[in-house]
Amino acid sequence: MSHPPQYPGNDSPSQFDAQQQYSAQAQYAPPVPQPQYAQPAPPVAGSSTTPRLNRLFSNVELLTAVLLGLVSVSTAYVSFQAALYDGETTKRFSEGQNLQTEAESLYLEANQTYIRDVQLWDRMTELSIEMEGPDAATAQLKYDTLLFTSVSDRLNQAIVWSAEQNADDPSTFHSPFDSEDYQSALYGAWAETDKASTEAFAAGDAADASGDKLTLTTVLMAISLFLLGVGAVARRLSVQLVLIGVSTAIWLVSLVMAGSVPFVPFTF
Repeated sequence: MSHPPQYPGNDSPSQFDAQQQYSAQAQYAPPVPQPQYAQPAPPVAGSSTTPRLNRLFSNVELLTAVLLGLVSVSTAYVSFQAALYDGETTKRFSEGQNLQTEAESLYLEANQTYIRDVQLWDRMTELSIEMEGPDAATAQLKYDTLLFTSVSDRLNQAIVWSAEQNADDPSTFHSPFDSEDYQSALYGAWAETDKASTEAFAAGDAADASGDKLTLTTVLMAISLFLLGVGAVARRLSVQLVLIGVSTAIWLVSLVMAGSVPFVPFTF
């Protein structure tokens, strides 16, 4: 007589078969794949392009920084010189204007003296003619009085010169006012002051032209600074080199222009 199969515990046949099936599946389950990490590629023998590019970029950045410093310093100094020339221009123009005013005053004074001397000489000429008439003594007295009280040493020397010239050449009348010594003594101060005024205005014009030239130089240096600033942030090496080359050329041209202008010494 057969006996029915015995199952462990209180498990039913269906539960026991399920456990056996799960154990078999767990025993023969395929392994879980592990994540694979990319390994760095081995360096290629003889290849150093990347380090060289890195070094080149570093050198270009250093060159750009140095050029930025040099152009900035030169721009500041040239701007300072341009400001000094502006001050020199104002100073020279003011000096010329003051000298011109003084020269005009001297000319008016000399011209008034000249008119008075001419009137005085005309009166003395009339008296010298009267001295040949019946009232010669009175005319002589008036002539001597004018000569003593009103005739200046400058005019007296011109009268003596005129008498000598007329005696040497009676065919030509020489007026006392034709004397170069008289003209120089009368208008010499005006001529010197007027010349100094003209020279001061000329110096002011020259300083103004030099200041304008330095101002143009600062504009060129500012353009060079702009190009260097763009080159400093450019990504491509070729663009950096082109910008650095162009900015350096502009800077060198501006330096030559600035060097052609005499620098004004600065005193504290």
